[in-house]
Amino acid sequence: MHPGGLNLIRGFELDQENYRRLISGASSGWNAKALRALLALAAKIYVVVIRLRNLLYCKGILKAHQAKATVISIGNITAGGTGKTPLVIWLCNLLQEKATACAILTRGYKTKKDKFSDEPAILAKSCPKAKVIVNSDRVAGATEAVTKFGAKALIMDDGFQHRRLKRDLDIVTIDGTEPFGYEKMLPAGLLREPIAGLARADAAVITRCNQTSQAELEQLARRLQSINPDIVIAKTVHAPVYAKFVDQTQINLEELNDKKIFAFCGIGNPGAFLNTLKGLGFNLAGWKIHNDHYRYKTDDIIDIYEQAKDAGADLILSTQKDWTKTVLLLPQAMIRGGYKFSEDKKEILFAYLAIELEFMSGEDKLRDLIEDTLAGKISKNKGGKA
Repeated sequence: MHPGGLNLIRGFELDQENYRRLISGASSGWNAKALRALLALAAKIYVVVIRLRNLLYCKGILKAHQAKATVISIGNITAGGTGKTPLVIWLCNLLQEKATACAILTRGYKTKKDKFSDEPAILAKSCPKAKVIVNSDRVAGATEAVTKFGAKALIMDDGFQHRRLKRDLDIVTIDGTEPFGYEKMLPAGLLREPIAGLARADAAVITRCNQTSQAELEQLARRLQSINPDIVIAKTVHAPVYAKFVDQTQINLEELNDKKIFAFCGIGNPGAFLNTLKGLGFNLAGWKIHNDHYRYKTDDIIDIYEQAKDAGADLILSTQKDWTKTVLLLPQAMIRGGYKFSEDKKEILFAYLAIELEFMSGEDKLRDLIEDTLAGKISKNKGGKA
């Protein structure tokens, strides 16, 4: 969750699930109404700051720096999980197919052992030939990627609002299940900037299209085109491919149909993960939801294990993002044995659900746009749009 949202109301002890219920209007009562009014006031201040910042970049008062490489930004307009990471991986693989040396710029963080954590770890594992640069200063990260590693193309992860580094192409991911963050700015909603900011985007990749109706997708496409008539639109789904254990053993999804599964996650859109499992026909014995970017402790793993055991689960399943943060905390009894389930259920194994980006439409147009950008056929003044 974006720090402007949930972190602002930590004092009210709202977790991510209840925060979404609050801003969506699902929570009722005088206290919920009062809190929504307070958040609406804060959102008015926030939108003034964002619009002023964008205006300063448009007028050239705030300077945008040009990197000595092609910069492609993958970002979004709302807080929470919209599916950027699978798109970054897809783009990285596309660049590698074209033998283009690339690096990924991310503002993530490293652990005390100087290892990647969270999304950067997934990117490093999924794109082994690309250099992952973790630096909140994207300009410095771009310079390092070019001068030290010889990158010719830079993928700026979560970069749509980061206007200090000029980009040659702006791609935004939009969650088809909740595209515009309840139509309200942070912290009253999930919008990171006004919807009109999509006029800066070159392409929009709508994600989780299988979790919404065709009519809603068509309406969303029309709205995007009304904001930006030239925008390229692609539609995708997050396709589950298999489950994987810590020993790298894979299990086909069909083999899980007769198993009772306990799920847990700490991501921006936990409902999407649970809906994916339900859509696969899995028998969910229960689930545990943590806030986005939650830092798991050993006690959390023990608690998840005990809940799964009480629910009679055969397997504990998480997202890959959560897996990278919990696998080192797992006792050996929970990670050995491959995919052979214990008959007496005394031993419940942990695994994660592997996801791949799958295009329903628009992939060819998006590829053409990327290729034209790499070839220098597209030249835009990215500082000129508000």
